Amino acid sequence: MPAEWERHEATWISWPRRNGQSFPESYDRVLPALVSMATAIAESEILRINVSSIEQEREVKGLLSSVAPMESVEFFNIPTNEPWCRDHGPLFVTRKDFPRLAVNDFGYNAWGGKYPPFAEDDVVPTTIARHFAYPLFVPGFILEGGSIDGNGAGALLTTESCLLNPNRNPTMNRESIEQGLRDYLGVDQILWLGDGIEGDDTDGHVDDITRFVSRSTVVTVVEPNVADPNHAPLAANLERLLAMRLADGTPMSVIELPMPPRIDREGLRLPASHANFYIANSSILLPAFGGDSDQVAVGILSELFPERRVIPIDCRELIWGLGAFHCLTQQQPSVI
Repeated sequence: MPAEWERHEATWISWPRRNGQSFPESYDRVLPALVSMATAIAESEILRINVSSIEQEREVKGLLSSVAPMESVEFFNIPTNEPWCRDHGPLFVTRKDFPRLAVNDFGYNAWGGKYPPFAEDDVVPTTIARHFAYPLFVPGFILEGGSIDGNGAGALLTTESCLLNPNRNPTMNRESIEQGLRDYLGVDQILWLGDGIEGDDTDGHVDDITRFVSRSTVVTVVEPNVADPNHAPLAANLERLLAMRLADGTPMSVIELPMPPRIDREGLRLPASHANFYIANSSILLPAFGGDSDQVAVGILSELFPERRVIPIDCRELIWGLGAFHCLTQQQPSVI
């Protein structure tokens, strides 16, 4: 499984339904962030958009046509229940054999059955594989793309709170899950963190807390306020990262990324995190939340990715759906 910063052929997204569960009564308010995201991706690479109807395709074309390079935008009539393509989309792997690109269709149950219905989301990877005639693997267990993060060199980060949660794979233990990841993602080393951030309804996806930015470097969010519920779990994860060694025995370089200001709505804390950035071919899409941490995060990621433009996009409305740009996207590696 290539690292996210390796060359993409395309990025997949699933456009949200106006009447979906993710943005109740706020669909119009999240459109600016969605359009900015789509435009930035299309300026970097091919953007492939799943839509649920011809009418929705027309709507999205109308939103993008005046701002995005439409020659880089492709539409697919692949209906989805919700827009979180990182989790319901295909997990691509590359192979030495021809054809070099293949698709994993892990099971999907909307984060432990929290948000039915999810039948349309569950079949997206197989639908895409059949459309392009890609080889298809069906591992037979639940896995969301946001629950893992790889370095493209055999190491994979994940969290105990998500992958060991019985609401995903109740008959599997740590050892069998690790073996499944090795078998279907081509990784050698599974690096376990503990818990995710408050408000994350996925049970603690790693893409909200810690991300590889090179084969031996990670960024990880920290919360200095000891009274904040995120302080302790993020400090514990930082301690684990500092003690980790890669397969060759070398320690990882660990760079701290600030947490944004707390965001609450209707009595709920929302899982705002700068770690939910997306690495496109020529840019980094950074979730911004209106605080001083936005520019700090821009500076950190600009130093780590000097060849890419870091684009902060306001996600204060988007995060009401409990995810941001990494949650909405799924990269398709280039095999050329």
